[in-house]
Parts: sequence; structure tokens; C-alpha cells
Amino acid sequence: MRRRSVLLAVPALMLTAAGCGSSDKKSDSASSPSPSGATPTSSATPKPTIVSGPVPAITAGTKFNEKPTVAKGTVTPSKDLAVKTVIQGDGPAIAAGDYVQVNYLGQIWDTAKVFDTSFGRGPYTNVIGEGKVIPGWDQGLVGQKVHSRVELAIPPSLGYGSSGNAQAGIKGTDTLVFVVDILNRFNIKSSANGKAVPQNDANLPKVGVNTDGSAPSVTVPKGVKPPTKLVSAYVLEGDGAAVKATDTLLLQYKGVLWDGGKEFDSTYKNGQLAAFPLAQLIKGWQQGLAGKKVGSRVMLVTPPDLAYGSQAQGGIPANSTLVFTLDILAVL
Repeated sequence: MRRRSVLLAVPALMLTAAGCGSSDKKSDSASSPSPSGATPTSSATPKPTIVSGPVPAITAGTKFNEKPTVAKGTVTPSKDLAVKTVIQGDGPAIAAGDYVQVNYLGQIWDTAKVFDTSFGRGPYTNVIGEGKVIPGWDQGLVGQKVHSRVELAIPPSLGYGSSGNAQAGIKGTDTLVFVVDILNRFNIKSSANGKAVPQNDANLPKVGVNTDGSAPSVTVPKGVKPPTKLVSAYVLEGDGAAVKATDTLLLQYKGVLWDGGKEFDSTYKNGQLAAFPLAQLIKGWQQGLAGKKVGSRVMLVTPPDLAYGSQAQGGIPANSTLVFTLDILAVL
């Protein structure tokens, strides 16, 4: 799959940061539901007419989150976007701006040639309704519910346009068929969903275990010297895959100073989730999050040598020990 931008700049955490600040929605390397090298059409495409069909039959793999087999199209496809809810989910509805985690299969209407699938590779997560994926997805998935299976027949104008995608074998006249299983969705109200882990060390901060999407409390012990080595501990332990050093993560987080407990950065306050490659962040994050499970809330105590050292960063004084609470929502 082609990588466009998933990097939402969070300067307080970047290795090359000049200071902290809010996330930036500009992007240049996010995934799209497409084969390698594909170039989606512009997100400025007007909202299309949505019809219920026709869509080809799903002939095997008919259960939710089971890899489907889809028949070749046998009639002329609609020139409009066709959307069929094959399995109606019972979860929350997707809104524009939500990150959606899915498994999907994509093929060409006329030939049934499969050009891309996440089944067997692992779920795909990206933001919907903001031009980060092809317009057929942006328009066809908004309003669908989590745990739904949706089949899309996407005309060229809402896929890859008249240029198509030669590398994937997609011509500029091809209608694309996708079967999309919506596994989860994340937004600013999302929280980690792991099991609470006891916080028994009186010399370490205590982090709240609420899962209502609001910022958890972070209480730094008074009169206690900060640790000189990195502390990385579960607050809520999830059951997802272990984070790799090469992963791009979707996170909720809050950072406070050990000295005085003042908050200096927060996705909760900024009003949007943070998404960035772990390898581009401060060493305390790189070392403290690698190996932790997706779905977890992690408390990090980051000494100055693994953060910003003797360099002040906006609201972060020089030589500061930093305390973070981080919810690892997904890997992008």
C-alpha cells in the first residue's frame, strides 16, 4: 500500500522539536486503501450520489472479519458510488475525522482481480472523511457502524481517476469493488481498554484508570526526587500486539512536569489524536513504548537525558524530568 502522511506533528515530542505545541493535520506519508504507488484523486471531489447497487455477490468468506471471495461483476456498474451494508454492525457510527480500523479486500469489477487485501496481513487504520483515503472510502464509510461489513463499488472518478494505477493493474476506466469489515473506530473520546494494573510504588506518579475518553489524572509524589532512569509501567494492560520500534502509533497522551506537576502538552486539550512514527520521537518514548501492548495505558517517567536535556522546550524548563500517560490506541 502506498504511504501518504500519517504524521501529525507534535513538536514537544519530536527529536528535532523546537518546543511543544498542538498537532498539525498536514500530511505527507499516510496509508491509503490502495496498492503500492497508487495516487488517490483529490479530496476536493464533490459529495457524490450514493446508490445501493449493483455490487457483485460475495460467494465465500461471508462471516464478519473472514476473508471474502467476491464474484466478477456481471452487469454494467453504476456511475455513482454504490454502497451496500452486507452485515449491520452494533457499534458506534463512523463520523468524518474518526480513525477507522478495518480489514478489507479490493478487486476490479470486470475481472475480479484482487489488487490489495489486508486479510492475512493485519488491520489497516486511517482517518476517514479528510482526504487521506480515496474519495469512495471517504464518502462510503462515513455513517457506517463498527462491526459492519460494507461492500463498495467505486467508479473511477472516486477511485484513481482517468489515470488509474498501472502498477496495480487498474485502468482509468475500472470500477473498483471493496469489501470492508469495520473493526473499530477511534476519536478524541477514545481510551485504552486494558486491564488495570496495581500502582503500588509510592515514589512514582499515580495515573487515573478512567476509560471515558477524558484525560486521566497524573499525581506526582511530593517531596520525592525523580528517578534517574526511565520508568515505563502499565496502568491499563491491553491485549494487542507488542509495539515495534518501527511502528507508527495512534495515541492519546498527556505530559506533566515532575517538578510541580504542571501540564505542558495534551491531546485531550488539543482536541485531536496524535499519530506519529515512534522512531521520530524522544528517546524516552522510543525506549518506553517499544514492547508495550496495543490497547494499553502506559506511564512514562522520562529523565532529562532521554528527553531534552539542558535545552528548554517552550513550557518545559531545561533539565526537566517528564511524566507521561499514554493510551496506545492502534498501530497505523
